[in-house]
Amino acid sequence: MAKGSRQAAWEFFGIELKRRREDAGLTQVELGIRVFVSGGYIGQFEQAIRKPQLDVARRIDEALQTDGIFERMWRGLIDDHRYAGYFAEVVELERLATRICEFAPIVVPGLLQTATYARAVTLAANPFVTDEYVEEKVTARRERANILRDATRPEYWVALHENVLRTPVGGPDTIAEQLEHIADVIRRRVALVVVIPYAAGVFPCMGGMLKLMEFEDAPPVAYTETEYSGTLIDDPAVVKHALRTYDLLRGTALSPEVALALIESAAEDHRRCATTT
Repeated sequence: MAKGSRQAAWEFFGIELKRRREDAGLTQVELGIRVFVSGGYIGQFEQAIRKPQLDVARRIDEALQTDGIFERMWRGLIDDHRYAGYFAEVVELERLATRICEFAPIVVPGLLQTATYARAVTLAANPFVTDEYVEEKVTARRERANILRDATRPEYWVALHENVLRTPVGGPDTIAEQLEHIADVIRRRVALVVVIPYAAGVFPCMGGMLKLMEFEDAPPVAYTETEYSGTLIDDPAVVKHALRTYDLLRGTALSPEVALALIESAAEDHRRCATTT
């Protein structure tokens, strides 16, 4: 489904939700109570700001006695197979976030990936898929990055381990282009990027990637991911611990100025390697 048609599907869901809710004589807050979300969430669904989740669609059907129409709309119109089920809600939350903080120990975060780098990562994990599958994944990843081009873009912090700079994903030309893109993002002040050097030794969050998202009218959430699954965390105590972990990570990192110089130097090293092979 094309980007425009997906947005139209969300809008259709929202229009129908508002009509059915009003026919039932319920306010957004009253419906929210019945489906265990805030009235603000119901408003975001109706305005197509936030994509509804399957379990919420089912509860809306129960609350409004709509015989499964919202679940069928979700399955037929809104479900986006370009993203793993555990990651789909993260994509929607990125659109709403006022601040995103990421830690990447091995691979460049999706929001910063170039098309060539994203293609190499996708193929490495899926060596037997079709070209169409690869391009769908790459396009989806590049579409996510559109939030960094909006006037209302979130404040974006990134901590990269030096592994990310040194691993020649896709070959020396691909990683050089990727690092040059990150350097450009830094210079345009789209993101604040720091690097945790090898010299730091042991560092917090050695277990894997970490994403933190903050919102204007909702509590912060954390997201962690392994090779085969991801976990979205909204437990306040766990999120507080994750925020502290990110602060400790930044404490082990090089300054932004030194990080930029290291990123540029690594890009040059990869370029030289490309010309000698």
